[in-house]
Amino acid sequence: MLTDKLNNYNIILASGSPRRKQLMEELGIKFRIEPRHVDESFPEGISPEEASEYLSKLKAEAFSTEELNNDDLLITADTIVTLEGEILGKPRDRQNAVMILEKLSGRIHQVITGVTMKTKDRMHTFSVTTDVVFKKLSQAEIEYYIDTFQPFDKAGAYGIQEWIGHAAIEKIDGSYFNVMGLPTHRLYEELQKFIK
Repeated sequence: MLTDKLNNYNIILASGSPRRKQLMEELGIKFRIEPRHVDESFPEGISPEEASEYLSKLKAEAFSTEELNNDDLLITADTIVTLEGEILGKPRDRQNAVMILEKLSGRIHQVITGVTMKTKDRMHTFSVTTDVVFKKLSQAEIEYYIDTFQPFDKAGAYGIQEWIGHAAIEKIDGSYFNVMGLPTHRLYEELQKFIK
């Protein structure tokens, strides 16, 4: 059983996201939280998948090999929202959040999470993509959501686990938890291979 094997490791989740914390706990993994601040810019011209993986690696590389112990296992992640190849980041302010949700309204977009696992001597990165279909949102619905839930810390200006996920998302193709910020099923599989 994976959780038994993981007991041999000191697992570090390098994320301040309450949603990632919740999902790791629900996987039954014991861990500590130790986020590091990194500059979340990425090279121009790379694909959304490459951007999510690049940023998760950047977060992992904020921990030098020297500071990791032999039994440390670091997990980092970065989630981006993309619409027809355009990466929609976290909203700068209310006006920008309204603009982002107006773009997503009535359309299919992708949520991509890049995940990196790192030990003292190895590092492995993967990404998972989920398609999300939004219904056509009214201006009143967009403003209600933003004013009530203040989604300024969320890529794409929304959290699927909030009101908008219940009322506005028609369907998803792929992992629901990926849209929350951590593709738990794939992480579980990748951890099994990584710690063999």
